[in-house]
Amino acid sequence: MPTPGKRWFHVTVGTYGSWLPGDPRGFRSKGHKIHSSGDHKRSPPAGEHEGLHTYSKKIAHVMVVLPAELREAVGRGFVQVLIGRGHRVLAVSVSGMHLHALAELPGDRPGVKAEIGYAKKGGSRAISKQLPGRVWARDCGLKLIRDEAHHLNTFSYVERHVEEGAFVWTFRNGED
Repeated sequence: MPTPGKRWFHVTVGTYGSWLPGDPRGFRSKGHKIHSSGDHKRSPPAGEHEGLHTYSKKIAHVMVVLPAELREAVGRGFVQVLIGRGHRVLAVSVSGMHLHALAELPGDRPGVKAEIGYAKKGGSRAISKQLPGRVWARDCGLKLIRDEAHHLNTFSYVERHVEEGAFVWTFRNGED
């Protein structure tokens, strides 16, 4: 049950340059002005928007991949900021090119995005000496948790990322 004025969210944050416009895995531009016919589950036809992807890679300059030895610091920094700002966090996973979190955040979308922005800064600052510069993509994915089954499935999904080599923090094993 969420705290009054808050809601549970599945948050997804990508690293800078990891999912660009024209991506062969599927994509949506801001405001859905341009999008592929596929998505992350069903890839679009080969070559669709290939020119856009080539151009996007040229202007993005670099794709950030978080080294395995820095993922724990990123995850703990992200969690500490959210908890420090009064939010409950149940699980966070950090892999090479994305982060997942199950967190209770403000009920309004602008409030959620602001809080995730602070948490992204916390994760970046934790590794700024080892990996200076931009770490995160501009936006984040937000899925509102609909019910208890969705809540449990999301927790399990985030926790299972350990199988892919991700750092995983949960309220059960976290000391933060």
